[in-house]
Amino acid sequence: MAGPGPTFPLHRLVWANRHRELEAALHSRQHDIEQEDPRGRTPLELAVSLGNLESVRVLLRHNANVGKESCQGWAVLQEAVSTGDPEMVQLVLQYRDYQRATQRLAGIPELLNKLRQAPDFYVEMKWEFTSWVPLVSKMCPSDVYRVWKRGESLRVDTSLLGFEHMTWQRGRRSFIFKGQEEGALVMEVDHDRQVVHTETLALALHEPEALLAAMRPSEEHVASRLTSPIVSTHLDTRHVAFERNKCGIWGWRSEKMETVSGYEAKVYSATNVELVTRTRTEHLSDQDKSRSKGGKTPFQSFLGIAQQHSSHNGASVQQAASPTNPTAISPDEYFDPNFSLESRNIGRPIEMSRKVQRFKATLWLSEEHPLSLGDQVTPIIDLMAISNAHFAKLRDFITLRLPPGFPVKIEIPLFHVLNARITFSNLCGCDEPLSSVCTPAGSAPTGAGSLFPCEVDPAVFEVPEGYSVLGAGRSEPPRDEDDDLLQFAIQQSLLEAGTEAEQVTVWEALTNTRPGTHPAPRPAAYEEQLQLERALQESLRMSTEPRAPGSPQRTPPAPAPPSFEEQLRLALELSSREQEERERRGQQEEEDLQRILRLSLTEH
Repeated sequence: MAGPGPTFPLHRLVWANRHRELEAALHSRQHDIEQEDPRGRTPLELAVSLGNLESVRVLLRHNANVGKESCQGWAVLQEAVSTGDPEMVQLVLQYRDYQRATQRLAGIPELLNKLRQAPDFYVEMKWEFTSWVPLVSKMCPSDVYRVWKRGESLRVDTSLLGFEHMTWQRGRRSFIFKGQEEGALVMEVDHDRQVVHTETLALALHEPEALLAAMRPSEEHVASRLTSPIVSTHLDTRHVAFERNKCGIWGWRSEKMETVSGYEAKVYSATNVELVTRTRTEHLSDQDKSRSKGGKTPFQSFLGIAQQHSSHNGASVQQAASPTNPTAISPDEYFDPNFSLESRNIGRPIEMSRKVQRFKATLWLSEEHPLSLGDQVTPIIDLMAISNAHFAKLRDFITLRLPPGFPVKIEIPLFHVLNARITFSNLCGCDEPLSSVCTPAGSAPTGAGSLFPCEVDPAVFEVPEGYSVLGAGRSEPPRDEDDDLLQFAIQQSLLEAGTEAEQVTVWEALTNTRPGTHPAPRPAAYEEQLQLERALQESLRMSTEPRAPGSPQRTPPAPAPPSFEEQLRLALELSSREQEERERRGQQEEEDLQRILRLSLTEH
């Protein structure tokens, strides 16, 4: 049998799915497993796109990077989902979570060493999730991350654990990291169950089989991904610009200042922040697609996945084509960098919609704040970002070249309708004293360095008395909170709307309950939701029904009211028009002020 060609040997073996020869080539350690072919794909990306499961399995065993994104910005896992192969998705998902866990473990000692050089402190990070959609904003949660740092020890407390089984998960959880000579000790403390999972990094990194087995996803998780659209959201900050916010109406306008957590802060707007949402559906069955009835539901509108346009990566299908090579590209054509494939590609023909929306992020920067963003806060955000998607978006934003000062408050978009507002407060217990933290007598809450040295009780990094220590292990694998939330909202948006009695309300969608199946009395929030819907219906009726002058308030019986989806769509349109009108008035006010200012200068 002829051997591989002189260029891209691993890729050529993958193309032919000669997985035994691929195994031997990788054992020789003579080839770069992350080399990119002329189309920008690594051997793993090529194997996934071609659906060659055996080659994928070999490459993953040799630790091919699952976290790499393609030139088009798609992760290996997303490409695996597009194949529609459950075994492929299960395998890639398992190794992705395994690699994320090992990267987190391996990176902790370095991050703790960075923290060791900085002064000790305690700080609270309040996360508030907000939305411009009134009905959605009422369902948004909030959380306070409490952070203690002493030497090479770090503790982070949280109560919002994530989004699972179609609801927000609440609990009391502490994550404790302690630097040691052999690496670091990691403890996950579940205060509700009074159990502690511990890991010594040196041991965990030497037991890859056990760690890999713990990351195996459930069949339900795999099935959920295969029956949901592939959604990618990311912040594009390449063209971001910062400008000071202004205040004042008449005369000279001054630069805006606000007090946040006791610190004077300059307010900046970050413009040209783009939230890009892309949705792929080529892996969905006709039944999954038909469930949406071809229409745009409120949740799809919320998430920005409206079908603006579809793009397909294939021309007419040729005789020698296959499902993963629909345009019959030959290996010689594919591996020739001078050969143009134009619109031809490998993999399933892509069905994609794309939406780009510009947002204004806001920052409150204080030059008096004693915390150091780079030395004290960034290592913590890096640590949390490995397994927390919201922290990952925050990290991407704060690593920009920010104006001078510490960001005591930040507001950034997460999804099409969801923003995160992060506020740093109670530094070293200056606002609400804690028994675990003490500061020098007479220290004031302002002024650079006035709160340091800050003494943190070492007992906060120990296992509470009476808790069960379960040793090495993980109570649950890391999750994609973004993915879980998006998939849930999409799934709920595809619920079939039947008769009026079967209409799904926003509350029922967010709590995953079908109409008429409530096992217990409706909670107060449900009743409040119904009142909101009735108020919305009435306000829409009054705003859309014409009434002659002098006519009575009551009108003759009208046709059946539109569905709640239609009402919500109208409400969103009204909200959008109101927002445009506010922006127009603001622009007009700015122009009027500039004109008045020019006139006043001319008169003098």
